[in-house]
Amino acid sequence: MKREIRIALTGNPNVGKTTLFNALTGSRQHVGNWPGVTVEKKTGKASRNGFEFEVVDLPGTYSLTAYTADEVVARDFILEERPDIVVQVVDATNLERNLYLTTQLAELGVPVVIALNMADMAEAQGNPIDYRKLSAFLEIPVVRTVGTRGEGLKDLLDAAIREAETSLHHEHTIGYGNETETMIASLADALSADGDLAGRYPLRWLAVKLLEGDENVLAKVRGGPASTRVEEILSRIDPDEYEALMADKRYEAIAAVLPQVRKANLKEMRPSDMVDRVVTDRYLGIPIFLALMWGAFELTFTVATPFMTAIDAAFAWLAGFVAGSIEPAWLASLIGDGIIGGVGSVLIFLPNIFILFLILAILEDSGYLARAAFIMDRPLYALGLPGKSFVPMLIGFGCNVPAIMATRSIEGEKDRLLTILVNPFMSCSARLPVYILFAGVFFPDQAGSVVFFLYVLGIVVAIASAKLFRSTILPGEASPFVMEMPPYRIPTAMTALLHMWSRGSMYIRKAGTIILAGVLVVWLLASFPFGVEYGSAESFAGMIGHALEPLVAPLGFDWKVAVALIFGFIAKEIVVGSLGTLYGTGEETLPTALLADPGLSAATALALMVFVLLYTPCVAALGVIRKETGSWKWTGFSVAYGLVVAWLLAFVVGRVAGLFMGGV
Repeated sequence: MKREIRIALTGNPNVGKTTLFNALTGSRQHVGNWPGVTVEKKTGKASRNGFEFEVVDLPGTYSLTAYTADEVVARDFILEERPDIVVQVVDATNLERNLYLTTQLAELGVPVVIALNMADMAEAQGNPIDYRKLSAFLEIPVVRTVGTRGEGLKDLLDAAIREAETSLHHEHTIGYGNETETMIASLADALSADGDLAGRYPLRWLAVKLLEGDENVLAKVRGGPASTRVEEILSRIDPDEYEALMADKRYEAIAAVLPQVRKANLKEMRPSDMVDRVVTDRYLGIPIFLALMWGAFELTFTVATPFMTAIDAAFAWLAGFVAGSIEPAWLASLIGDGIIGGVGSVLIFLPNIFILFLILAILEDSGYLARAAFIMDRPLYALGLPGKSFVPMLIGFGCNVPAIMATRSIEGEKDRLLTILVNPFMSCSARLPVYILFAGVFFPDQAGSVVFFLYVLGIVVAIASAKLFRSTILPGEASPFVMEMPPYRIPTAMTALLHMWSRGSMYIRKAGTIILAGVLVVWLLASFPFGVEYGSAESFAGMIGHALEPLVAPLGFDWKVAVALIFGFIAKEIVVGSLGTLYGTGEETLPTALLADPGLSAATALALMVFVLLYTPCVAALGVIRKETGSWKWTGFSVAYGLVVAWLLAFVVGRVAGLFMGGV
């Protein structure tokens, strides 16, 4: 019978935890070359020498003093769930900063194994680490690993087995000086009166956390038998002073070890430093970022157009074949107008989706997108939004759901709520089919620039909204932005393709599930009651659309667009699928049908794209907003605010565009 060992993977952000997790378990979790990719714990399985391992990938944390929601997740799992082994993944290229967490894990007395990851990069930089000496100094097993190549995985699991079978694990403490040690002893003595706490946590560790002013530990003590005496001791000290003093002592201990385990080879300037001087320059950084994004959209349209044309022609032929060869007529309509017209009109844009995701994966894996967050710090901070918000905002280009969850890495509660409220304005990939359809039809020669404009508009609206909220409903100063730059890496073809597929396959799954269900409902509404002309004003769809039409008529939208926008609440791709179903294109492609509609113009199309960009996000995003804020009030506010902003800006853009293009 196999014995099970539970491993918790912890470590600082962007040290390769998720890469190591994937290599150990064979999972395909998203890996990004920037901090904050893991926002909740993930679980996988591994086996070795008759042992089964449950491996838990925890969010990145810099210390066991939890400041953010994701750091709380990581620490609480280690403290409350009691894994058999804690594997701390350490970035070998940044040993000093990583070992700070090691000192805290050692104080906690949990069984620890260190995975010295990215060891190859440290060696390539001329800074090899003697991991055997490091293990001897720390009294903790240290294993050399290279997660991207799977090196050291067997040794890591073997070390975990040995530690799990070792019954005795002692705390490795740091001397903080006589005065501090006296305070620690006094607090530990006071805490011993609380038998429940003393049985669950090391008393010295609790005392150290109390001296550091850790609110989570203070909450555990309050109301207990030791509360009065502990509060009396703490009332005589300044926690900030003690926290700084103890941090200094930890770094002193680390500084004493480093010269003995690492051969430092200092270079004047590496090529990456020279690149950073350009791409993070305060004047050149933002123009370079915007130019790269514009180039990405232009390249997406240029490369994808031949593939789109071929897929479009195939679906048009298939719809014509169905219409001419299937009986009865209602079944032909269901398959041709409903399934092929709806789902097919969405799948046409697969080439664009995959190509854009591939480009973004390359930019992310190279380490550039983390630089984009850095260069945006200054303008964001000036407008009241913490620079750290830009990481969730960039993630929002893929999907708003993980982006909103990624706000857990933001310390301040108001900063976090502010970022959640503005994140839906970031243009997720679900909106892209709408842009590609209407930009390709009405702006064929400027399609890439139009889509680029929409993405920039989303960022501008998000920042402007943040400024408005900061000066009204969420006043206060933005928290400072401290972010470690990940190293530049040459993206591997396999990794980039896996990222592209993991994101793009979600789009395909949506087409076969949510979008299919949505377009079938639209087809039913357009086909009933019995006897009405398909998609006419007398159909249920027509009735709903005409009831809503007065609300969107000032924007130049007709009832068909109104119905499509309603179903867009479920998933934004359904906007295109609904239009494909309602237009019942048959052998005629949806782009041709849209061009032939006298009620649609270039100005109307631009207004519609702006509305889709800004109005209420999908149901899944709303569910995450509710979960992360814990409030229906803020969720409802997000819906209402998005609708108002979308209507107003769509009206303005449509009117201004109409002056130059006609229409609306």
